[in-house]
Amino acid sequence: MAKTRIGILTGGGDVPGLNAVIKTITYRSSEDDIEVIGLRRGWEGLTHLDPNDPASRARYLLPLDRANTRTIDRHGGTMLHSSRTNPAKMQKLPAHLAGKDFPAAQSNKAGTTTTTWDLSGQVLANLAALGLDRLIAIGGDDTLGYAAKLDALGVKVIAIPKTMDNDVRNTEYCIGFSTAITRAADAIQRQRTTVASHERIGIFRIFGRDAGFTAIYTAYVAAIRCVIPEYKVDLDQLISLLMEDKRGNPSNYALIVLSEGAAWDGYKVQEYGEADAYGHRKKASVAESLADEIKRRTGAETITSDLTYDLRSGDPDFVDKLVGVTFGNMAYDAVLEGKTGLMSALVRGCYELVPIPDPKLGPRSVDVATTYSTERYRPIYAHKRGLPVFLNRAS
Repeated sequence: MAKTRIGILTGGGDVPGLNAVIKTITYRSSEDDIEVIGLRRGWEGLTHLDPNDPASRARYLLPLDRANTRTIDRHGGTMLHSSRTNPAKMQKLPAHLAGKDFPAAQSNKAGTTTTTWDLSGQVLANLAALGLDRLIAIGGDDTLGYAAKLDALGVKVIAIPKTMDNDVRNTEYCIGFSTAITRAADAIQRQRTTVASHERIGIFRIFGRDAGFTAIYTAYVAAIRCVIPEYKVDLDQLISLLMEDKRGNPSNYALIVLSEGAAWDGYKVQEYGEADAYGHRKKASVAESLADEIKRRTGAETITSDLTYDLRSGDPDFVDKLVGVTFGNMAYDAVLEGKTGLMSALVRGCYELVPIPDPKLGPRSVDVATTYSTERYRPIYAHKRGLPVFLNRAS
């Protein structure tokens, strides 16, 4: 009888805690005589792999065992590497697939026609060629959106949510969130001394393209103001509040944290560069734009600080190790039980298996009514009794 083989991949941006997931699944499988194959570079490992080419196999496949995963949980990032590959919308075919027939679609934007190919058939063929019985996909809403597609195509898939934005639906927590908030709060605390010494307004930019969880939770623990994508603030009122904070501070300074997707009435989020495989472009710094407006309207000096990539770099904190190990164990148990289409999650503060989110719904958002003060542009601190530990419910 053929040995059971599990494939595991990490997609999208890296976060601390991913290696803890990889290690726990590998260790558990070794006790059950199950093989684990690491698929390198996310979904690219299944679109670009040529199973008949030894060089391609070496590039995209990494058999996992106790020896090569023994110490990985002590470090951040992902030993399997990552990419933002969307197999359903490939803009360029791998060299060994050039000229082959795949479902194609065309789109027109600003007069430019773009062709994309759906390589799902190739993904299925590679899974079969590798003899993978199960697949564990770790990622954010984009990566898991394709995992949902594979489940619909009959692949047995279990998902694990990770993103420092904490915006995957059906769970209250995603791996990477705690470390990001810990780092953000620490960075702001350290930079208070410089902002205060120069009596300025400190403006901090943080990740959060569509959801403001990272910004609002940082503001919550740092006791400062914030602007999130879910609510467009009034710029005059925002600047008035910051100047009020500055005047009321004995050291004559104020602080605010902005999501990268934050905006105010009359401001359009600026984007640049080519869109990635999921249609996302990089966003220009909203912190710099706010600094310019403050200077123009009040003459006050500012200091801007970009806290984005630093927050997801380095080693995981205790919470991300704990949740990573637990989510990995839940996913492995689900594999043993023959389940599919499910995701490790926290629901009402408890560990649960839930359906992989419907990609058509997009990422979840902050509940402004219960979480964000639209008068004071800061988190709401009242009425927390009965909430789960991370103060928000799965949606």
